[in-house]
Amino acid sequence: MANEEQIGFHKGALTTLAKERQELLRIVQIVEQLMQAHLKGLKDLGVDLEAEAKKEAPNLEEAVKK
Repeated sequence: MANEEQIGFHKGALTTLAKERQELLRIVQIVEQLMQAHLKGLKDLGVDLEAEAKKEAPNLEEAVKK
């Protein structure tokens, strides 16, 4: 009987984890949609994020070295 209990425990854990993974992916998709909306808003306002990222790249490399 102990073996069957362990099997049930592991199956239940996998079911729960699969549902958690689905929820996490759903949250990531929502966050991605929101980020895209903000990026579009900034682009519409004339903000060039690629240029800003290139300006910050040397500072980032320096911070990583420290």
